[in-house]
Amino acid sequence: MSRTGIEAALNDLLFNRGITLAEAAERHFAPDYRQRTDGEWADRAQFLDHIGHLRGIVADGHVDVHEELYDGTKYADRHTCHITKTDGSTVAMEVYVFADLTADGRFRRIEETTLMLKGTDADRDLGSAR
Repeated sequence: MSRTGIEAALNDLLFNRGITLAEAAERHFAPDYRQRTDGEWADRAQFLDHIGHLRGIVADGHVDVHEELYDGTKYADRHTCHITKTDGSTVAMEVYVFADLTADGRFRRIEETTLMLKGTDADRDLGSAR
């Protein structure tokens, strides 16, 4: 099983403009994918709508994975996402993730909690799929 991880998924979704959003989603997320961020659920379509919006306001960035654990089809990590927006402002969010993977290694479900390290209240929407 070739498994995805949060760094590869976020790089393809937000920072790799050499692939389409549809290609990134197919590579890392199951068709029945759903996500809960800070208590709010989003299905795959809602999640991808949000990522499409982010692609319009994110100019660059990177992900630092601090811890990452795989146990069969279970996944957990703690990472920090550093983002530079098209207006030049920067955002940093620490994220705690628990997830389920499909048999082929894509994310089926992610539940995450975010902690804003740098940015404004309006930037909190960067971490939310709603």
